[in-house]
Amino acid sequence: MKRFLITSILAAMVAVGTALMAQDYPDEYLGLPGDNFNLYAVMNLFQQSETIEGFERSLNDENTRINNLDLNNDNLIDYVKAIDYVDGNVHTIVLQAQLDRNDNQDVAVFTVQKLRDGEVQIQLIGDEALYGRNYIVEPIYAETPNPGYTGRSAARSNRQNVTVVRTTYVEVAAWPLVRYIYLPDYRIWRSSWYWGYYPSYWSPWRPYYYHYYYGYHYNWYPTYYSYYHRYNSPRYDRWNDFYYRDKRVYSRNVTSSINEGRYKTTYSRPESRRDGEALYAKVHTDRASTMSTGTTNSRRSASQAGPTREAAGTNNAATRRSTGTVNNRANTNSTAGQSTVTNRRSSETVSPKSSSGSQSTRSAEPARTTRQQSSGSSSTARRSTERAQKETTVRQGTSKSSSSKETESKSSRRK
Repeated sequence: MKRFLITSILAAMVAVGTALMAQDYPDEYLGLPGDNFNLYAVMNLFQQSETIEGFERSLNDENTRINNLDLNNDNLIDYVKAIDYVDGNVHTIVLQAQLDRNDNQDVAVFTVQKLRDGEVQIQLIGDEALYGRNYIVEPIYAETPNPGYTGRSAARSNRQNVTVVRTTYVEVAAWPLVRYIYLPDYRIWRSSWYWGYYPSYWSPWRPYYYHYYYGYHYNWYPTYYSYYHRYNSPRYDRWNDFYYRDKRVYSRNVTSSINEGRYKTTYSRPESRRDGEALYAKVHTDRASTMSTGTTNSRRSASQAGPTREAAGTNNAATRRSTGTVNNRANTNSTAGQSTVTNRRSSETVSPKSSSGSQSTRSAEPARTTRQQSSGSSSTARRSTERAQKETTVRQGTSKSSSSKETESKSSRRK
């Protein structure tokens, strides 16, 4: 009986632990570095961009909150560059992280394939080291769905009751960036940046804990799942021959770090998810009603609540930006950070004081002028009086001398 009771207690503890783990790790959780580089957000950014250069810049902008990769464990976000390899009518656009002078890791690859009738297919394929095999995101095409594949995203999509928006190949062909790379005068984009040599706008920040990062993106998932879904295989038939066997770049250091669990610290703050949601509510007030929690903390309080991995490798609120993540890069680079906002506010606060001080200074001026004028008038009056007295004295002296002369002349006549 005692043994049965102990067994029951252990089973209950395991069940509770499993339930807690399920709460800490959402459906999108992979347990791999790709958790910190949301491919749904990347696809969405690609759709909105006009050039590959502009796409690369936005991808490495802290304000977009997409790149949260620190694959070399140096406590700073890795710069991700874009490289376009062209195979006939297919553009294989590789997103590659720079880890060291001679160490790079492919993160994900866009395959953009133009069909004979001018229609275009696009997929975004995560590198297997960071996402596992066949982690593929694509638009929800207006075609017969694959009945043998549902995927996690489909299950979550059903729970959230999102409205699916299907996309045609013609519509993909009209995306601004897709039109751009098929222009006759398009120059193949190969990012020129490398380790230690970056664009002037780039200023790396410290990465956030996974749950903080996920908390921010969580409220975008209904939108992501409305337009994009997971697919089970590459559509580009030369994927293996052209890219995987010939172009793919991977880092042995990243593989070693994954096997040794060096990236696990990013999952150590599950409570930071609410701070990520608070940041979302602060930045996107018009969409805040979709939040699962009612937290409305500011960016500063959200970032200070523990989103960044200070001990493990991620917190820059104090040094790069006065808060949790707005971009000093772009003004650094943009910054468009809170420090800029704070400076503006402080300057605005100081301005009234300065103007009031100058007003009081100006109001004091007339008084000093009046005093100067009055003192000037009195001194002028004193000078006039003194002059009159001198003239009187001179006249008196003149009259005295004249009378004495007359007396002398009379006396001489008498004699």
